[in-house]
Amino acid sequence: MKIMDFLNKKAVTVHLRSVDKESVIRELVDLLAKADEIKNKEELIKALLTRESLGSTGIGQGIGIPHAKSENVKNLVAAFGLSQKGVNFDSLDGEPAYIFFLLIAPEESAGPHLKALARISRMLKDKYFREMLKKAKDEKEILCIIQEEDSKKY
Repeated sequence: MKIMDFLNKKAVTVHLRSVDKESVIRELVDLLAKADEIKNKEELIKALLTRESLGSTGIGQGIGIPHAKSENVKNLVAAFGLSQKGVNFDSLDGEPAYIFFLLIAPEESAGPHLKALARISRMLKDKYFREMLKKAKDEKEILCIIQEEDSKKY
């Protein structure tokens, strides 16, 4: 499974304006809504915030991977956001998060959902990859970086 298989190219930004966890989630859901990937924004936000209440998806090293299952999507879909200033995302290491992948899966798709989370996590363990993403100047550069990394074996 490749990230580019489920990352919506229209739902990518290098200019997240949000300053807290909930607003990051809202901003990323807005990107998916503008890309016509979801049906009900508020339901999706509620599902994501409910998932966050179980434990933060801020996994440390400047990364947040908010995710949920929802009837609002037909297929596995993701958005990407980059924060220049960093956001307190209740990360495991207490550090701000800069790199965000928001992942939404249909209710009944446990397998693909877990495979996508694992793929994103494995790729983001690479410090060089994280640094490249953080230095990206625009959305096109983000997509090129992810495509290049996607072509490697993990």
